[in-house]
Amino acid sequence: MSQQLGHLTGGREATERLLNEYIVYIMKNSDSEHPAWNLEVIRSGKENKWNYIDGCMITGILQLYDITGDEKYLNFADEFMSGFVNEDGTIRTYDTEEKNLDNINPAKNLFKLYDYTKKEKYLKAIDLVRSQIDKMPRTNAGNFWHKNIYPYQVWLDGLYMAQPFYVEYETRFNNCKNVMDTYSQFVNVEKHMRDEKTGLYYHGYDESKAMYWADPKTGCSPNFWLRAEGWFILSLVDVLEIMTKLDMHNECEHLKKMLVDLSEALTGFQDESGLWYQLIALPGQEGNYLETSGSALISAAMLKGVRLGLLPEKFKAIGQKAFYGIIDKRLSKNEDGTPCVKGICLVGGLGGESHRDGSVSYYLSEPIVENDAKGVGPLFLAYTEMIR
Repeated sequence: MSQQLGHLTGGREATERLLNEYIVYIMKNSDSEHPAWNLEVIRSGKENKWNYIDGCMITGILQLYDITGDEKYLNFADEFMSGFVNEDGTIRTYDTEEKNLDNINPAKNLFKLYDYTKKEKYLKAIDLVRSQIDKMPRTNAGNFWHKNIYPYQVWLDGLYMAQPFYVEYETRFNNCKNVMDTYSQFVNVEKHMRDEKTGLYYHGYDESKAMYWADPKTGCSPNFWLRAEGWFILSLVDVLEIMTKLDMHNECEHLKKMLVDLSEALTGFQDESGLWYQLIALPGQEGNYLETSGSALISAAMLKGVRLGLLPEKFKAIGQKAFYGIIDKRLSKNEDGTPCVKGICLVGGLGGESHRDGSVSYYLSEPIVENDAKGVGPLFLAYTEMIR
């Protein structure tokens, strides 16, 4: 049983104190082989591998370094990533032939680590991960398959996992040669995965329409999963952050409209608490619950979108309400005094060995956990936007 912390009406100071305590706790108890935040690894008892979950945490920690200049954040990120990245640029446990978009996400952090440390191994590792993109199989419309094991499938998660890295690489090192490829993939998602009625996006799309979870007419999965919406809206913001600096006015205006339209749609489903439901469009569904990770992703995306001038100012209040809702409802202390973040959906996907069918009962059957990076990482990102 945990003791709920008081409502943080004291504003920024109380919030910073509480979250800084949590961040220190997480960093003190984690390294590349034993990340305290990665419950999937902890539960499995297996070796920790290169993964997007750790990538989210390191992104948040590097953001804190950007803001504070405190070397402890950079040192932790450098040491953690050095547990994977070898001097020759190879990456422990990473294989480009796996063709898994999730594995591209942690490489976003290599750009900053190279900028800050000038270690050549990070530059070599960036090139290695970029080589995976050239190997990725694609749908006939041109989108990356989510993974090699999911033929002709596009998942919202995959846009966040791959496209910000792809655009940054092309902008820095390849004369923006393939930036239009990223733009086209977003346009395809809008065309095939957006629901006109709600303005939300379906979690997955199977171009072949062969999967048991795919609608035989549209190819879309049957429900709107909160964390997928969160990954997707943040992918729009992160990609636009780079693309708006390029000579791509019309393309940026299109992506901005997608961002504004999705933000409007999401606002209509926000609960009074500030959070959103696991199955975002079914708040009255028995067993549905207010979920932390997706709410934090949306908060981070809206706050960052307003800061960058991509979203109207009104969305700042929506993002702040979500952030304080998480702090109020989901951040607490265990009896031993250790902090914890609760209400996090452990995993969510489509297909696979466990026959994930995208149904209401499926999304509500996945474990609800605490202190997992899929919730904590996005909360860090929202926090950095709050203190910017």
